[in-house]
Amino acid sequence: MKQYLDVLKKIMDEGIDRPDRTGVGSRAVFGVPMRFKMSDGFPAVTTKKLAFDVMKAELIWFLSGSSDNKKLNEMGCHIWDGNAYADYWKPKAKFDGDLGRVYGVQWRSWKSPYTDMPIDQIGNVIKKLKENPHDRRNIVLAWNPAEIDMMALPPCHLLFQFFCVNKKLSLMMYQRSCDTFLGVPFNIASYSLLLHMIAQVTGLEADECIIVLADAHIYLNHFEQVKEQLSREPYPLPKLWLNPEIKSIDDFTMEDIKLIDYKYHPTIKAPMAV
Repeated sequence: MKQYLDVLKKIMDEGIDRPDRTGVGSRAVFGVPMRFKMSDGFPAVTTKKLAFDVMKAELIWFLSGSSDNKKLNEMGCHIWDGNAYADYWKPKAKFDGDLGRVYGVQWRSWKSPYTDMPIDQIGNVIKKLKENPHDRRNIVLAWNPAEIDMMALPPCHLLFQFFCVNKKLSLMMYQRSCDTFLGVPFNIASYSLLLHMIAQVTGLEADECIIVLADAHIYLNHFEQVKEQLSREPYPLPKLWLNPEIKSIDDFTMEDIKLIDYKYHPTIKAPMAV
């Protein structure tokens, strides 16, 4: 995970301090790519503990197409609670726990202005990867300008595309807003896991996950935590296990996804800006 630690150091050394939406303030740089080869191991951060079960619960929830925070809570994940019950969002929520037209809804049931049939972007990508893996249109988009006001939180990781050559599948994701200390390790792991899951159900091999960080920032109240993390020596990367019996993206459960030989430094706690 040297790629990630290098980004933290770059922001601390070269970033510019500025105010932001949260009122906390942050130090930021713009436009930083990171590349992770799956053959090197699964890119779970080792200089602090990655909440792997929380991350995989959120991804399974995204893939289900749900907007219901309570369903996420049932899997032991509470990272969306602050948004689900925020004062700015409560008047718009359609039911208790509703998060609106967020990631999974856009991934699985994008609304077309021309037809009543929702667009299953994930399903379409899987179909195309099976039939024409070299298609340059294997893209999933979460940024829906017409529905931004219908979301408890506009998407930060807003677009990803697949690339296949010699039966090896890669994924590139663009992230507009990047909480580099708390959020980005989560995003790296989530999209690497998604790459493996999509590769398995399409009969391909997971190759490389590329993350493009646009507004890459560290909140001012995370500086001490970042310094602590940068002082630690990374451990070897763990391995990912997926249940080989799963052939449909909709069939993965928490028990079908595991990290093997994950060694990590202790958790470093920091407040999340909402």
